[in-house]
Amino acid sequence: MELTNKKSYNNEEWRQGYLSQPNEYEYEITKIDGSIPVELTGTLFRNGPGLLDIGGTPIHHPFDGDGMVCAFYFDNGKAYFRNRFVRTEGYVKEQQAGKILYRGVFGTQKPGGWLNNIFDLKLKNIANTNIIYWGDKLLALWEAAEPHRLNPETLETISIDYLDGVLQPGNAFAAHPWIDPSCQLDNGAPCLVNFAIEPGLSSKITLYEFAPDGKLLRRYSHSTPGFCFIHDFAITPNYCIFFQNPVSFNPLPYLLGLQGAGEGVEFKPSQPTKIILIPRTPPHREVKTFTIEAGFVFHHANAFEVGDKVCIDSVAYEALPQVQRNSDYKTTDFDALAPGQLWRFTIDRSDGNVEKTLVESRCCEFPYVNPNQAGREYRYLWLGAAHHATGNAPLQGILKLDLQTGVKQLHSFAPHGYVSEPIFVPKPNATKEDEGWVMTLVYDGANHYSKLAILDGENLEAGATAILHLQHHIPYGLHGSWCNQYFGK
Repeated sequence: MELTNKKSYNNEEWRQGYLSQPNEYEYEITKIDGSIPVELTGTLFRNGPGLLDIGGTPIHHPFDGDGMVCAFYFDNGKAYFRNRFVRTEGYVKEQQAGKILYRGVFGTQKPGGWLNNIFDLKLKNIANTNIIYWGDKLLALWEAAEPHRLNPETLETISIDYLDGVLQPGNAFAAHPWIDPSCQLDNGAPCLVNFAIEPGLSSKITLYEFAPDGKLLRRYSHSTPGFCFIHDFAITPNYCIFFQNPVSFNPLPYLLGLQGAGEGVEFKPSQPTKIILIPRTPPHREVKTFTIEAGFVFHHANAFEVGDKVCIDSVAYEALPQVQRNSDYKTTDFDALAPGQLWRFTIDRSDGNVEKTLVESRCCEFPYVNPNQAGREYRYLWLGAAHHATGNAPLQGILKLDLQTGVKQLHSFAPHGYVSEPIFVPKPNATKEDEGWVMTLVYDGANHYSKLAILDGENLEAGATAILHLQHHIPYGLHGSWCNQYFGK
């Protein structure tokens, strides 16, 4: 669909995707365009803010919304849907009270002004960012606190999970783990790699590596000067890679109850971005730091090594727009903001030089690779993308990049569709890197409901393999994962 002479989206339709979904459902999905591949067996988990208001009072930013996990269970050409809120302590108490009881990191304040917020530093673990099944546990993740364990069949909340004693109460556990498909330190077995940040004048990065049974394999730390606002990282067989964005943090307005902690983070364009390479091989001491011109990165697509060079592909922004106290995220002026674009950062470890190359100029976010290529050289990448090739706009399509040939494919849901993160699921016994399905949850702004699109990973521009229509809408989400295990009825 080509919309060359006008905007590809409608602001009012887009805004409706931020309405709360307070209801919990479970049903077989029967309204399907196309057909679900019979060989597609497993469970797609998604996480994101399900409540954008508490008792009718809007929260200040979607990132403060209570986590709601969705599951799509696939078996023998059929699909079942279930969604449940994570029963965090804060969610339960606020639902019982019918009002906001906690301050949010991104500006949500308790009613009553600064006097009712001053010196209240208790964060509500909202478990709203990612969801992953590892070590026979389904874990809902939020990067500032511990994970919550859920029942993968019912999505019922079991409890906060301390990973068999690896974490202590109050420890953070990030929301962007990577799975190394073949760890050289573990005789080729896969391992899960994740991190935690203790920010401050000097920030401590702690890394964890877990075996498939959930047992801790390695834990190691590195301290870096300055405040860290790091959402994601990347891995290669030899390194964990962090981009330390150039920001400062003024805690005083937060302490005095005037604003959320996130509103005190300020982008510093005059300072460089640091790229930190932390060795995964014990004793993890030869940490190297490189600098590039200022920019801001939320998400990395992938990283890999070629000889002495380390390449990191990331969605980068010119700057981080500061969260303003009186702003309204539903009135975002996309034209006033610079888009996220895909860049390749190539570090030459022999001379310390860093090259920055624009790979894709189209507005894009939520990059996803074939999980078997994580940390390795790769050819294909899928991203959420704007419909038009230029300018900034909501994500309305899925873009496939062939990094070898430069060929691009776009499957657009404009003008009424707004996409989530694409998740690539390799086909059983696949022999090609793009041989699989790309799944994305799409909000239909014209009809106010959501649908799951299953696209052909090899031919993204073909008609969808299947469109699964839900009976309701799901607010815009954040991240998810695929599990080959079927947890349905």
